[in-house]
Amino acid sequence: MRITGNTVFIPGATSGIGLALALALRERGNTVIVGGRRTELLDRIRTEHPGIDTVEIDTGDPQSISAAADRVLSAHPDLNVLVTMAGIMRAEDWHTPQGFLASAEATVATNILGPIRLIGAFVEHLQSRPDAVIMTVSSGLAFTPLRVTPSYNASKAAIHQLTETIRLQLSDTNVQVMELVPPSVRTALMPGQQESEFAMPLDDFIAEVMQLIETQPDAREIQVQNVKFLRYAEVRGEYDQVVATLNAHDPHARASSADPAVAAPAAS
Repeated sequence: MRITGNTVFIPGATSGIGLALALALRERGNTVIVGGRRTELLDRIRTEHPGIDTVEIDTGDPQSISAAADRVLSAHPDLNVLVTMAGIMRAEDWHTPQGFLASAEATVATNILGPIRLIGAFVEHLQSRPDAVIMTVSSGLAFTPLRVTPSYNASKAAIHQLTETIRLQLSDTNVQVMELVPPSVRTALMPGQQESEFAMPLDDFIAEVMQLIETQPDAREIQVQNVKFLRYAEVRGEYDQVVATLNAHDPHARASSADPAVAAPAAS
């Protein structure tokens, strides 16, 4: 992915990593369209960040995705980058169906079906554009599980394997398929995560991501240093130890707390 000169659509980007990435890409000379469900946040983004376009989209609703895709492509026919950013992360207790079923279904619909439907809405257009990119967003938890978030972990593992496979299928096209693999980052994804000492500061994460995109434009995965503790635990022969470190806190006491995913980044 080139660092500048793109037209980029990032649904699920009204806050957190998505918005920070949108602003960083805008600063690098890209045209950026932010998508989200809440119109008041979209209005604020347009006001506070002139030049960024916005579109209302609910990535859990197939009709909303289709309508948003039509609006984006009508206004920005030169679109060449799709970032499937939208996702939810919820604590679950799998001892009883009441502890996980509703959450699991919502997580699968948002984190797996959402990106699938987004790619479906744009993949034909992207094949017609030069320097086209599909960027998926997985997680370090796709590779090492956090006990309190089973469905989230599974959804991100699915996104990783989906990315690997569609890269193979689209290898006969001009579309680059790359995967952003965040560690725990100080955002509002989970209650308490913005204040977590274990999470990576958002500005630091985005700065490293932008540097990696610039210096490794052909990368299959964008991996900041902090996520490698989780990403390569099994490769290093340290899987059990990393799982234990990741889940060192009582999962019931941590049920509404942040993901302590990078407790020992120096082990990366």
